[in-house]
Amino acid sequence: MKVLPPLPDCPVAAPWLAGVDEVGRGPLAGPVIAAAVILDPEQPIDGLADSKRLSERHRETLAVEIHARALAVGLGRAEVEEIDRINILQASLLAMRRAVLALGAAPERVLVDGNRCPEGLPCRAEAVVKGDQRVAVISAASIVAKVARDREMVALDAEYPGYGLAGHKGYPSPAHLEALARLGPSPVHRRSFGPVRRLCEP
Repeated sequence: MKVLPPLPDCPVAAPWLAGVDEVGRGPLAGPVIAAAVILDPEQPIDGLADSKRLSERHRETLAVEIHARALAVGLGRAEVEEIDRINILQASLLAMRRAVLALGAAPERVLVDGNRCPEGLPCRAEAVVKGDQRVAVISAASIVAKVARDREMVALDAEYPGYGLAGHKGYPSPAHLEALARLGPSPVHRRSFGPVRRLCEP
C-alpha cells in the first residue's frame, strides 16, 4: 500500500484548522454524509487514516475517540431528493458546507478532501487531493462520516428490508442489483443513477 506523505504546510492539528470529507457518492441508495472535524493539539489520536483502509471495528473505535477528543465535530448531509435534483457532485459539496456550518466553532482554514471546495464557507478553504490519506484532520473527518453513514444504512435496511442495505451500504453490488430488479426501487434509492433510473423508465 502506497502511503502519501503529509502536506508540509498542514499541521496534524490546530484549533483553527478543520478537515472535511464526505461519504456516499457512489451508492445507488441513501444520503451523502459529510463530516467536519477540528482536532485538539493537546489530545492527539493515534491511528488516523483513510476510512476506506480501516476495518469496520477500527473505524468505530476511532470515531468514538474523535467525538470524545476533538475540539469540534460537525455532520452535514444531502438527501436522496437533493441528490436527484442537483446531481451527486453538487449534493456532496452541499453536505460538506453543511458539515462545516454545523461545527459550532469557527475555523480559520478548512482542508477539503478532493479537488473541489464547497462555496459559501465562512473561512478560507483548500482542496487536497487524496487528503484523507495525507492529512490527519481530513482522515478524522472521513472516519466520522463513514461511521455515521454506515449506521444510517443499517437503520434503512430495517425500514426497507430485502435490499441488503446493511451489508453493501447502498453500493451497486451484484446482490443489490438483483434485489433492485426483483423488488423495484425503494423510496431511498437515487432515481438519477443509471441502474435505478432504468427501472423507473416506462
